[in-house]
Amino acid sequence: MTEPRRDTATIGARDRSALHWELLLVLVVTFGTSGLRAVLCLVEALTDTRPLSEQKALLNQQQSHLPWLDPVFQLISSGVLFAWGGLAVFLLCRHLPPVGRLRPTLRIHWRDWLPGAGLAALIGIPGLLLYLGAVHFGFSKQVVPSGLSDTWWRLPALIMNSWANGVAEELIVVAWLVTRLRQLKWGWPAVFAASGLLRASYHLYQGVSAGVGNLLMGLIFVRYFQRTGRVWPLIIAHGLIDTVAFVGYALGG
Repeated sequence: MTEPRRDTATIGARDRSALHWELLLVLVVTFGTSGLRAVLCLVEALTDTRPLSEQKALLNQQQSHLPWLDPVFQLISSGVLFAWGGLAVFLLCRHLPPVGRLRPTLRIHWRDWLPGAGLAALIGIPGLLLYLGAVHFGFSKQVVPSGLSDTWWRLPALIMNSWANGVAEELIVVAWLVTRLRQLKWGWPAVFAASGLLRASYHLYQGVSAGVGNLLMGLIFVRYFQRTGRVWPLIIAHGLIDTVAFVGYALGG
């Protein structure tokens, strides 16, 4: 999808209503509900007698005690995330598709890998330092990136889930949400706030610092998308960050 020089997007009252319903339904099905659950998990954690730094947030949990069934559950979980990303693309292409400068570039290009790797370094290294400091000062749980047993399929499952996270989050929280809000004539400050706060909300189960860190990440990603209209560097950056975290923990503990 290319980006013409002029913005010719205009929508009527019926289309605005349709977009409002689309926003509500997609967010309820995907990260809106995840954000609400994460907020409630944080409230529960803060009422615990133990400080946050003594509690744990387990990612990539084992979903079955049967060795042949657990990878099936892992595959299904990752598949749902890929489907969420596919839903965002489908809606942008088929339901009131954006035009003009609002139209994002959804096709991947080999040149996307360099800025993707750069964004991964920009976010990942300070993010790790923020996490370590937050645990030290009691603002974050101890995040355990993998609870999977040591099996032959563990690393492929972790890598697949890393990229599933990237596809779902960046296509919905950035490409789809930003585009839809701009179609509804939201100003850029409100768009930055909405996307950043949504990303922050569904990470709060890990602790307060996870919300702050992901808010900053969200603002940087929206800024990149605003300037370029490209979403694949964001997906690549997210996939690389999670892959390093998940696989690194699985191999090194």
